[in-house]
Amino acid sequence: MNSLPRRPSFKTGDWVVYRKQKSGTHPGPRAKIVGAAEKGDSYAYLVDKYWIVVRVTAEQLTLRTRRGKLHEIDPQDPRLRRANWWQRLTLKNRFREIDPTPLPDSSPPSSTTPE
Repeated sequence: MNSLPRRPSFKTGDWVVYRKQKSGTHPGPRAKIVGAAEKGDSYAYLVDKYWIVVRVTAEQLTLRTRRGKLHEIDPQDPRLRRANWWQRLTLKNRFREIDPTPLPDSSPPSSTTPE
């Protein structure tokens, strides 16, 4: 039986890594998979973002950034994964900086869609 691997289920409080696509003229030191853009004036690259799951529904996860922004991500997004043990050990301060307060009900989270 050859079935697709199941994605892990996420729960509130999980530490996750989201590989976000960015572009610019000067990729930073954390940029991965850097490539020239079509016209050659800038670069497209990926940066790992360290976020915490604050709400889980069947269709989406709400993730909080270090600065308090909220993003809604599809739990099946291939760029989303749990932080591995090494990241949990070495980057724990990045995760702990994220405010664990409950979500405000009045402000809608920003939506990050795959490109």
